[in-house]
Amino acid sequence: MFKALVVEKDEDGKTHASVQELGEDRLPEGDVTVDVEYSTLNYKDGLCIGPGGGLVRTYPHVPGIDFAGTVSASDDPRFAPGDKVVLTGWRVGEAWWGGYAQKARVKADWLVPLPEGLGTRQAMAVGTAGFTAMLAVMALEAQGLKPGQGPVLVTGASGGVGSVATAILSRLGYEVAAVTGRPENEAYLTGLGATRMVPRADLAETVKRPLEAETWAGCVDAVGGAMLARVLGQMKYGASVAAVGLAGGAQLPATVVPFLLRGVNLLGIDSVMRPYDDRVAAWQRITTDLPLDKLEAMVEPATLADLPELGAGILNGSVKGRVVVDVNA
Repeated sequence: MFKALVVEKDEDGKTHASVQELGEDRLPEGDVTVDVEYSTLNYKDGLCIGPGGGLVRTYPHVPGIDFAGTVSASDDPRFAPGDKVVLTGWRVGEAWWGGYAQKARVKADWLVPLPEGLGTRQAMAVGTAGFTAMLAVMALEAQGLKPGQGPVLVTGASGGVGSVATAILSRLGYEVAAVTGRPENEAYLTGLGATRMVPRADLAETVKRPLEAETWAGCVDAVGGAMLARVLGQMKYGASVAAVGLAGGAQLPATVVPFLLRGVNLLGIDSVMRPYDDRVAAWQRITTDLPLDKLEAMVEPATLADLPELGAGILNGSVKGRVVVDVNA
C-alpha cells in the first residue's frame, strides 16, 4: 500500500481531492516503477487539483506533473533498481498518474537520470518550473544573448519559473530586472540576484504604441497576455523574448511591428514534450548555472495533505518560489 493524493469526481460533476491509501495494483501500466521521494507544485497541478479538475480527463486521478525518486523495479535496461531519476512533462499528472504519491509507474522514455551532485529534493526544488526556466535561458543564449548587452527582464519573477530564471541569469552575469506585483517580495528577489524591480502595473496596460524605448536585451516571460504584448514593444533591436506561460491570459493583443522594425524574436518554450537529449543538457546546465544556496531560499516545504490549499493558492498568485512536496511526510 502507498499514500497518494487522489482527485475524484462526484455524480454532480464536482471534483474533490483527498489523501488515500492505494494498492500497487492500482498503478498504471509502465516500464519503470519509482519510489517517489519528492514532487512539486506547479500551475498545472493547481488546475488539476481544483474544482473542475482542469486538465484531467479520467477519474480517479493522481496529479503531480513532476517527481524525483529511486527506481524500485524496471523492465527497461536503461534503468535498474536503486537508480535515482527525475521526471518532468509528458503529460504525467494530467493524462497519466503523477507524482503526488509514494509510488509512480511510467514509461522509461519519460525518465532522466538524476545528474551527479543533485539530490532528489534539490531536483524538485528545481522541478518543472526550474527546468523550463533553464530551457528559456538556453534559448535566449542560442539567439545571441550575452552578459553586458543590457538588462534582462523576468516577468512573474516571484513565481517558480521567474525565481529560478532570476537566479540563473544573475549567476551567469546578467543584469536582471524583476517584474512583481508584490512590493513585499523585493527582498526575496534581490536575494536571488535581481538588481532592479519593475512594478507589475508599469507593464500591465495594453499596448498604446507598437514601439517604445529600446529597454530590454532579453526577456523570460511567464505571464503572457497584455504584458507580453507591451514588453515586445520595449525590446532592443534583435532581442528575444522566451515565452513560458500564460498566467495573464492566452490572447496576445500585439502588432507585428516589433518583429518587422526591430527584428524582435518571440521564442516559444515547451518543456512537456522536450526530446531526451535536450532534457539531459538542461539538467546538466542546472547543476552548474543554478546556485544551490539561492535554490534553497526559494523552497516552501509541503506534504500531500497541504496540496488542496496550496493548489488554490498557486492559481490566485499567492504562492512564492518553489513548493517542494515530501510525499512520505
